[in-house]
Amino acid sequence: MSLHCPATLIVARHAEAEYSHGDLLCDEGGRLTAHGREQAAQLATRLGEKRIALVYTSPLARAVETGRIAATDLGVGHREMAGLQEFSVGDLVGEPVDDERLTTTYAAWLAGELSHRIPGAESGEEVVTRFREALSTIADLHRGEHVLVISHGGVMSLGLPNVATGGPAGSPPPLANCASVELSAGDDGWTLGPWAPAEAT
Repeated sequence: MSLHCPATLIVARHAEAEYSHGDLLCDEGGRLTAHGREQAAQLATRLGEKRIALVYTSPLARAVETGRIAATDLGVGHREMAGLQEFSVGDLVGEPVDDERLTTTYAAWLAGELSHRIPGAESGEEVVTRFREALSTIADLHRGEHVLVISHGGVMSLGLPNVATGGPAGSPPPLANCASVELSAGDDGWTLGPWAPAEAT
């Protein structure tokens, strides 16, 4: 579909969350901390002049909660969108968060080796494909508008540089909670704005 009127997607990592599984790998959605709820409200404040049309979120609970707070403060609606969620840890559920099988696979993805797969879960190619499809769907629905998209640090650091031009050279620095990156979708393709790893205050 022609995007003669470009869509602008402000893609943000969810706010700070806490998890019942501690330092073990899990696909649990988590819930926001008190500080996380403040971060979500501050995100909405920072975007107040952008005239956000709608807020989209990953289906995972920490992203949904972030999006609901931001949407309420912005006075707009919100929707969940499959494809924006963090990559699954697959068969590594219950293993330490620094499990070598996960860390080496993710490092390979960031180096461009997308065929690698987390045991029992997605390959890098599959993660990028479903993330791109979700963003494309949103862009098609919001030509000429600004929308806020709440996603996750891992899939953003992998997916955004593979979807758009103008991203950071090499492996991008991790994104802090509620840090955002602007993504412009036009007829000439996707363009990323500045990468902003610094934590929102």
